[in-house]
Amino acid sequence: MSVAQVFEKLEQNFNADAAQGLDLVFQFDIEDDKTYHLVINDGTCKLHEGAHDDPSVTLIMNSETLQGIVSGETDGMQAFMAGQLRAEGDMMLATKLGELFNMG
Repeated sequence: MSVAQVFEKLEQNFNADAAQGLDLVFQFDIEDDKTYHLVINDGTCKLHEGAHDDPSVTLIMNSETLQGIVSGETDGMQAFMAGQLRAEGDMMLATKLGELFNMG
């Protein structure tokens, strides 16, 4: 599965109910691919290619780690502790990804 397909799957598994009242930007810097960002605004989710001017949180990882997290094979917190995932900005938002998207 390509990185673009992983993000399409993520967007399809968006939990709109969990995003009511939220206004966030999750940026993903994929070290061996492109940068993408998801704009979450009051129950909607839009995927964009490229960097955002002011993301709420930026998650930095390689494509293998991304695929593992989205498929549910890799726990995001374990990847973070192992140094496979880095976060810049509001790190607590990274923990909301599991609520906003149905992983696995």
